[in-house]
Amino acid sequence: MYQSAYRNQYHQQDVMSASPLRLVIMTYDLAIRACEQQDFGKAVKTISALRDALDMDYPEVAMGLFRLYQWCLDCIRQGDYVSAITTLAELRGAWAATEVRISAREHVVPSMPSAPAYAASFGNILT
Repeated sequence: MYQSAYRNQYHQQDVMSASPLRLVIMTYDLAIRACEQQDFGKAVKTISALRDALDMDYPEVAMGLFRLYQWCLDCIRQGDYVSAITTLAELRGAWAATEVRISAREHVVPSMPSAPAYAASFGNILT
């Protein structure tokens, strides 16, 4: 019982101290895990959070990701979790590679600016 409470507290602390980029990656992890478990509600909620957090100030990139998220949601509604997992895993890999490149460029723990508004919604989903 106490181990579970400590694990939840550690996880919550991990989420609250994560950079915006790390929150995106963690959200992908949650979406992939939900699809692996065929948890329809959690998969839809998590992918919708990714979709809703898109920055439309960059319309080309945002619309491409929007279409991919919508496609994943359509796959899940049809029960095709495998296709959604494949797409989400590829997108997650791209974000993780970006995180590695940013970290390598900074050579130290980056000081992140204050998290954008969407970071709070990711935090709510992840905790």
